[in-house]
Amino acid sequence: MYSQLIHRIKQYIQLSDSDITVIETLFDKKTLVKGEFFLQEGKICRELGFINKGLVCYYVTVNGTEVVHNFAKEHEFICNYDSFINKTVSHKNVIALEHTEMLCISFQKLQQLYKTISSGERFGRLHMEDVYTDAINHIISFYSSSPQQRYREFVQNRKELLLRVPQYYIASYLGIKPQSLSRIRKRMLKA
Repeated sequence: MYSQLIHRIKQYIQLSDSDITVIETLFDKKTLVKGEFFLQEGKICRELGFINKGLVCYYVTVNGTEVVHNFAKEHEFICNYDSFINKTVSHKNVIALEHTEMLCISFQKLQQLYKTISSGERFGRLHMEDVYTDAINHIISFYSSSPQQRYREFVQNRKELLLRVPQYYIASYLGIKPQSLSRIRKRMLKA
């Protein structure tokens, strides 16, 4: 249950056996059924999650329409960091698109992790740098690339999601209508 989390953290920092023991005591198991919320708009994000199995979708509601802005799958962290860190009300929803098994840690326990394990704060900084870089790259792509280029990047970088995510969610993530995505896919198949 903890091996993938430990592996993921080791991509940032080295861990001793005692560090691993601390991590295993601070994260709690959590399961979401398909359609269950990890976080709902209007609530404060109380946990950082690490997905062992499953898939979630981040979206905001704009004029009654769900606008998708990200997905997270196995071996990725999920959180609304703004709400989690600042304890503010979330404007995002995070919902399970599949049965999802994860490990979760509260803000207080995460602070304990940073202080207790060697290089804990380094892990936090490096992880947040990745979150920031991914967010910036997504914004730049959204404003500088055509829908076809964004779809091509999605296929290159997140190909495994094509069979797991409904087309209308992918279209929303790309900022286009499902009909436009269908046309793009047809054009790419002919090319």
